[in-house]
Formats: sequence, C-alpha cells, structure tokens
Amino acid sequence: MHAWPASEVPALPGKGRDLQIHDTATGGLVTLDPGPVARIYVCGITPYDATHIGHAATYNAFDLVQRVWLDTKRQVHYVQNVTDVDDPLLERAQRDGHDWTELAERETALFREDMTALRMLPPRHYIGAVEAIPGIVPLVERLRDAGAAYELDGDIYFSVESDAHFGQVSGLDAEAMRRLSAERGGDPDRPGKKNPLDPMLWMAARPGEPSWDGGSLGRGRPGWHIECVAIALDHLGMGFDVQGGGSDLAFPHHEMGASHAQVLTGEFPMAKAYVHAGMVALHGEKMSKSKGNLVFVSAVRRAGTDPAALRLALLAHHYRADWEWTDEVLAEAEARLGRWRAAVSRPDGPSADAVLEEVREALARDLDAPAALAAVDRWAAAQAAEGGTDESAPGLISRTVDALLGVAL
Repeated sequence: MHAWPASEVPALPGKGRDLQIHDTATGGLVTLDPGPVARIYVCGITPYDATHIGHAATYNAFDLVQRVWLDTKRQVHYVQNVTDVDDPLLERAQRDGHDWTELAERETALFREDMTALRMLPPRHYIGAVEAIPGIVPLVERLRDAGAAYELDGDIYFSVESDAHFGQVSGLDAEAMRRLSAERGGDPDRPGKKNPLDPMLWMAARPGEPSWDGGSLGRGRPGWHIECVAIALDHLGMGFDVQGGGSDLAFPHHEMGASHAQVLTGEFPMAKAYVHAGMVALHGEKMSKSKGNLVFVSAVRRAGTDPAALRLALLAHHYRADWEWTDEVLAEAEARLGRWRAAVSRPDGPSADAVLEEVREALARDLDAPAALAAVDRWAAAQAAEGGTDESAPGLISRTVDALLGVAL
C-alpha cells in the first residue's frame, strides 16, 4: 500500500533539541535520544469513514514529533498501518450496501488527500492489515505453541497472564480495563475465556465475512492488536522510540500490543515511550463515528478553508489536551494565518533568530505547539507595529513555520 507525497521540509540554521515527551507508561516526561535513526509507529485509521478533525489532531501531533527529530539532523523511520478489515468496516459496508474492499479503498484514498493537504509527512511504510496477514499468522502460531494463546470454539485468544508486564502501559486497574474492553472492541463477557481481558488473535471464518488461509489456525482473519504488532516488529523491531495514537488507544490496543510483542520476543519494553493525543469534542461530546458528531477534514476543505488555517487550528491546542471544535477556533486560526502571511510578505523585519530558537525549545518541551505559535505571534505583532531592518527575517520565519510546524506561508 502506498502512502502520500511528502512536502519538502526546509533546512534551518543550527540544530534542534532532543525531544522530551510525555510517556503514558511512566506518567511523566522522558527525554528521547534515538540515535541516528528515530523509529516511530503510529496507529492508522479503520477506513469506514472519512478523516475527521480528531484524526487530524492525532496525526498532527506525531507529524510534529517527526519534524523535531528531522531538525536534530536525524533520519526518521515512520510506520503507520491501515486496519482495512475489521468489524466496523464490514458493518458499515453491509449497512450501506457497499463492497467492503471498495469502501476501504475509497476512504483510504480520501485520507491520503487530507494528509497531503495538511502537509503531514508520510510514513516510510504504510501497511494494510490485509497485506500483513502472511506475517501475522506465524506470530499467532508461535504464541499458541508457546502456551501464551488458546483456542475457544475455533477462535484463538491471547492469555494476558502470559506477560508479566501486562498493565504497565495504561496503568489501569482490572475493573477499568474490563469496562474499556467492552467499550472498545473486546468481549470480556464471552463464556469460556481464561481471563475476561484476553483479546482475540485470530477470528475463525464467519459466514458471509471475508477470511484468509491461516495455516494451522484455519481460515479466518486477524485480531486488531496483533495486526499492529506484526507490522511494527517487521519494520521497526523491538524497543522503537515512540508508539503513538489517540488517548483511546492506550487501552486496550497499545496495552495488548505491547504484551503480544513482549511475549513473542522475550524483550521489554516494546516501545521506549507510549505517546497519546487528546480527544476533540463537538457540541460537548467527543467526536466519534458511533455518535455521528463528526467534522470531516474534506468537508472543511471543500467549504473553502485554507488547509494551513486548519493546521493552525490544530496547533493552537496542546496535543495532550482534550478540546472542542467550534467555528470560533477556525476563525481565530484564519485570522492568525492572515497576520503571519502579511508579516512575512514585507521585504525586511525584526530579527528572527531568537524566534527560531523559541519555537525549537517549545516543541522539544513535550510538543508545546501553543507556545511555538505565541513566539511567532510576537514577531508578527512587532513587524506590524514597528517593522525592522533584517532582510533575512521574513524568510527565516517562513522556513521555521514550514519546517517545524508544517504551515506554508
């Protein structure tokens, strides 16, 4: 599966700072020192609907991670999946009378268009669950043969008790885990499971649903968590730098995935930092497909909004914060974009060297994008009030905003 084209990242003078970022597993900031190649895995979409603002906010956060690393003169090995076969996708296709493969392809194509418009840097590897199945099957067989998985009416479940580190990603107690498992795709009340929290690794073929040859597992399709594990281990290996996604993925998805990988490899941890973006609400409730309270990126673009303004609207909120999308949020971003473009359109201005360093420092401090925006705001205000004589300043501001914030002026 192909990703989307990369926008050029301008070169900046000097060198950026190492990233300090909040790790869900430890509950505090960790300083990442990846070496010459930084490795990041971000969980992708289940393509049964278009990209909404909540998606965009999540991918914006991890785009900033990449940009901070690139500014430290590192390479970035970024991997993202597409869950192109799963219950929600099949249910939506059946409801609307569409072929599930055509639905997945159409929505994935629209996601690529949205990511391109928002200038999100693409992953090096963009992998669908379906194309990963040949690598998933042997992992499930290994877990079963090692006694870390068991069969229940033809389905294969992972035993969470096989991982001594289970629970260390989310830090939740058993009661909270059981509640979230039921809300987020698990089946804690299924009779016959060894532990209510045990997640499915391989679902035996159901009538009328797609299935694949699973070797000794029989025909079926993979569970949600093992999909990402297979892709991450294949392309990044254990101990990669960042496992990323929305805060609703900390449990069960990232918790279960970490346990799968740790039992398979005997190594700990799967990732050096588990990083989670906050949720975006609309009319007081978290945007979700089940509630239907979504604002789609494509619809905002079709309405004539400059994608740069939409990106500034996302950047105005700290990535870990929960916030609400409103018309005022977008209007403020459009006004900011206008001020910035007016400021850099002049032939000279106040010195911008300190602004570059302020933006670098803000982003290296747990991706504090609002502080980075404030630094540019101050320069733009000074430009409007009194101007300056530095002919290089407007160009440096433009390159800084483009390279580090992904906004083209």
